Amino acid sequence: MLEQLSRHWWMLALRGVFAIIFGFLAWIWPGITLLVLVILFGAYAFVDGIFALVAAIKGRGGQSRLWLAVMGVAGVLLGLVTLFWPHITGLVLLLLIAWWAIVTGVFEIMAAIRMRKEIEGEWLYILSGAVSVLFGVLILVWPASGALAIVWMIGLFSIIFGALMIAASIRLRKLGQVAVVV
Repeated sequence: MLEQLSRHWWMLALRGVFAIIFGFLAWIWPGITLLVLVILFGAYAFVDGIFALVAAIKGRGGQSRLWLAVMGVAGVLLGLVTLFWPHITGLVLLLLIAWWAIVTGVFEIMAAIRMRKEIEGEWLYILSGAVSVLFGVLILVWPASGALAIVWMIGLFSIIFGALMIAASIRLRKLGQVAVVV
């Protein structure tokens, strides 16, 4: 599993880059309309889901492929729903984002726990999952805290999540290089 993960470390890094770009776009346009936010989020969730599906398809064996596939399908479906029906209400969008973040975070934590048997220092992946779950719970608890605050929270979440994903991918790449040398 480590060999497969380290070989495709760049996919994790790319997911992180897209998350950071999405986060900065949310911050650059704080007065962004809900329609544009829906489209940006839909595109992000769709692309993230595609990358998770590709990782699941390219993986070899193991239950983690199933979880990646579930995460990928969830991301693609959420992306398509938001892109095809962009006029959904703000509350529905926030609830979709909250549950997507929670589900994604739980799956990432589960994947990190499975990787714990093969590598040390999987805490970055666990932390990215925990940040995702925390973000989702915060949106569920305070859904009406204002559109601007939500845009900033979404941007902050995406930037932190993306940075953690990139850090985890760099760690996987280094571990893969060490495994090749040994």
